[in-house]
Amino acid sequence: MKHFESFMASQLQEYASYRRALGYAQKGIKPSLLAFDRYLIQENATRDQLQPAFFLQLRAKISDHPNTVNRILSALRSFFQFLVRRRICEDNPLKDIPPLPERYFVPFVFSLEQTDLLLEAVCNNIRKSEKHLLFDMAIYLAIVMLARCGMRINEPLRLHCHHYRADEGSVYIQRTKFRKNRLIPLPIAVLAEVENYRAARQVLCPGDQNPYLLAGRRLGPIKDYHIRAVFHQAVKDIGLSRPKQTIGNITFGKPIPHSLRHGFAINTLNQIKARGKSPQQALPVLATYMGHRKYQYTGAYLKVKDAKDIPGLIAFTKSQLDVI
Repeated sequence: MKHFESFMASQLQEYASYRRALGYAQKGIKPSLLAFDRYLIQENATRDQLQPAFFLQLRAKISDHPNTVNRILSALRSFFQFLVRRRICEDNPLKDIPPLPERYFVPFVFSLEQTDLLLEAVCNNIRKSEKHLLFDMAIYLAIVMLARCGMRINEPLRLHCHHYRADEGSVYIQRTKFRKNRLIPLPIAVLAEVENYRAARQVLCPGDQNPYLLAGRRLGPIKDYHIRAVFHQAVKDIGLSRPKQTIGNITFGKPIPHSLRHGFAINTLNQIKARGKSPQQALPVLATYMGHRKYQYTGAYLKVKDAKDIPGLIAFTKSQLDVI
């Protein structure tokens, strides 16, 4: 664990401990406080220098990315307000420091049709030789789980054989992004793919000792770079390959494996709406299925009508919600 080292180390640590006692995650604000701590050391700053002009200079120098700068400014504004309440400072030097114009990243989102095309392209690229068949099938199945179950890229890779419950058609996902475990049912089409892969594996590797559901080499799992390589080749094959593009303060992302997770959420909500049911009422279930901490985060996807809804995607990314 990194420690504060500047002349304000004790106050910074006191504030970090205060927030932790309130129930906030330590990693939420501490990186910003550590960045300020390093900046104080770098500038050889003294307490007398902590005036608005000093923080205007910090705003210009501490990072190239305005979103990062604004996170640091927000953290410091709260920190100095804490010092004011403790009567360590008379005034908050950041109260009139404005934020920088934000940059927004708009992710690529797969439509239902594009998802189908991608999976077909990945399937067509499975090599039929005995040496490569199972390995390629495992990669294909991982991408199917990203697209049809909205998983994060590492989640199918960490599945062990005992995490798959064939009798109830579910998988148990452990060690997720927010340390949440979840048991999710698999769609019928995904179940069929899993059973097909398991049958092929049993025939081709009857003495298989690999503990992972999606077997890689040397008794280990397949790796995320294997998935990325196959994914990007399939994207190229179906004509969706495009560079990241920045227009003004908005960057439009290129297709990446995580784009399938965004597409799953948006397309699922649209399908619920098309059946005449309320997408809002489905949010708690979808949030649990996808492993979000709060269903309100999943609700950010309601801002997007479909994969081509650029205004909706911009509104989605401006919401700054932790939905990945």
